[in-house]
Amino acid sequence: MISKADQLLLSKKGISAEQVAEQLKTFKTGFPFLKIKDAATIGNGVLNPSENEVDSFLKVWDNYCAAGNAILKFVPASGAASRMFKDLFSFLSAEYDVPTTDFEKNFFANIDKFAFYGDLDAVCVKNNSQNIKELISKGNYKAVVFNLLDFTGMNYGSLPKGLLKFHTYAEDNRTSAEEHFVEGALYAATDGVVKLHFTVSPNHKALFEELVAERKAYYEQLFNVKYDITFSEQKQCTDTIAVDADNAPFRENGSLVFRPGGHGALIENLNDIDADVIFIKNIDNVVPDRLKPDTVKYKKLLAGILVDKQKKAYEYLAMLDAGNCTAAQLQEMKAFLQNDLQCLNADFEAMDNEALAAYLHKKLNRPMRVCGMVKNVGEPGGGPFLAYNQDGTVSLQILESSQIDMNNAVAKSMFENGTHFNPVDLVCAVKNYKGEKFNLPEFVDKNTGFISHKSKNGRELKAMELPGLWNGAMSDWNTIFVEVPLITFNPVKTVNDLLRDVHQ
Repeated sequence: MISKADQLLLSKKGISAEQVAEQLKTFKTGFPFLKIKDAATIGNGVLNPSENEVDSFLKVWDNYCAAGNAILKFVPASGAASRMFKDLFSFLSAEYDVPTTDFEKNFFANIDKFAFYGDLDAVCVKNNSQNIKELISKGNYKAVVFNLLDFTGMNYGSLPKGLLKFHTYAEDNRTSAEEHFVEGALYAATDGVVKLHFTVSPNHKALFEELVAERKAYYEQLFNVKYDITFSEQKQCTDTIAVDADNAPFRENGSLVFRPGGHGALIENLNDIDADVIFIKNIDNVVPDRLKPDTVKYKKLLAGILVDKQKKAYEYLAMLDAGNCTAAQLQEMKAFLQNDLQCLNADFEAMDNEALAAYLHKKLNRPMRVCGMVKNVGEPGGGPFLAYNQDGTVSLQILESSQIDMNNAVAKSMFENGTHFNPVDLVCAVKNYKGEKFNLPEFVDKNTGFISHKSKNGRELKAMELPGLWNGAMSDWNTIFVEVPLITFNPVKTVNDLLRDVHQ
């Protein structure tokens, strides 16, 4: 039953009663597993361009930038960094006072190597009248950690990753958000302007704006560019209802409880962006300047491939719209769809020219993305697959393990034999050949969400995550997978990851 108070809450969030009913139904039925044809590998869905091809695609991208097209870099940056410090929070609440686990010992043995060391040292002096070395010499390790994490100190336990200092430089240490400023200048500038967009939480937006106000002019001077930096927040209309163990709406003090719909909700934010080409990359996947040349090269490569394939798709769509395509032309388009875009259909041969033309138009007239894939070294997360779509066709998809039926021996074997991993390294084209924006929510596969088990104030609840931004939210896009080297993937999942050589 929906009460008047419920209706007011739904209205405030911009969620319809029908959407809630649909979500409640999904909690009962669950999301279906996706049927996979094969893991995508080199030669079977994953491109591995030769050096000559790489050089050619880099030129394509440089020419595209020079032509003044609208380019933007989109960085999901809304999550708090609390998980980065999980081990340090555990240390604060532990019964012992001296670093005991390997993680704790590593943190303190190398504490002066963190880019935030100087700031933390100053905070320790301010709050405890002793610097880090003095506190450690007296065995007061927890005071150091408390000053790092607590709001009375540096508040790193509650800040987003984008605002944490990641890397040390001679002139000034940089947050991960600033490293994205630098990247943008190196591969996404057009007409001397770098457009950056960060998705942030409402609690942190002012802090991000403060960082931009403080640091923008420095980077503009450094790279001789102008920055156009914008922010957006996850929309409340993408929140999903929480339920109890019996799949009834979860309530607190009589009110319905909603939860953010996961990163898949950001398809709405992406849909609001007006640009020809959009780069997407996670906030924590950055490296110091000494390692940036590889990052820049392969970002440009992905973008060059995108622009090249998009141009071809545009040419074919213009021909299809003009009508009277010859049988040979239709076969050429079919080969492009199958070979370049890996969009496979067992019914191709049965189609007459008219049906084939209509089908080609439908499949070519979609958003396009090129995704970097690194060799799988055991990181948790999604990988590249050839998967069946609802219309019986097969296309390239990024799938998480939760989307695959691990009780099915064949599917499980395909998953385990996957050779590559998705590092969230995407370049997207979101306009049709007439320059009109696609409405991106129309291309979401709503059957690819995920149900997780959480707790709130000691009570168990079930939460629903929307189809992931680079998973089901982009299910009905044309997709190309390209192998990129492992050096382009350097996520920071724990604070001690910042001690790895690639972050020093």
